[in-house]
Amino acid sequence: MTGVPVEPVERWSAFLSDVDRSPNTVKAYAHHVKDFFVFLAVRGLDWREVRLEDVGEFVAWLALPPELRGGQPGALAPLQPHVRVATVSRKLAALAAFYGHHLRDRLLFALLWDAGPEQWSTRCHPR
Repeated sequence: MTGVPVEPVERWSAFLSDVDRSPNTVKAYAHHVKDFFVFLAVRGLDWREVRLEDVGEFVAWLALPPELRGGQPGALAPLQPHVRVATVSRKLAALAAFYGHHLRDRLLFALLWDAGPEQWSTRCHPR
């Protein structure tokens, strides 16, 4: 997973760049979401089928030192979490933005699909 581009993250990053987000913001968001995709890979989960419980497990996984994140059962969280609350909050904000983008993308496609090509011109160019 390390260093391998993930198509949905690449598309989202391109969108952020297109709407003039700072390059540093785009890079930070992509890094935060990459951590989530690493978690999903370790757990064998598909990003399109994530449940709220999975996000909670991701937060618990972040508390583990990187050497214990490989999915070994019974790994105990240290007394002090590996990441700070502010870091977790940034990662969750990036995830919310990522999933929000993909939800809006699917809704737009559904709206266009339901309208059909014969109505696109009237919806885009009202008379």
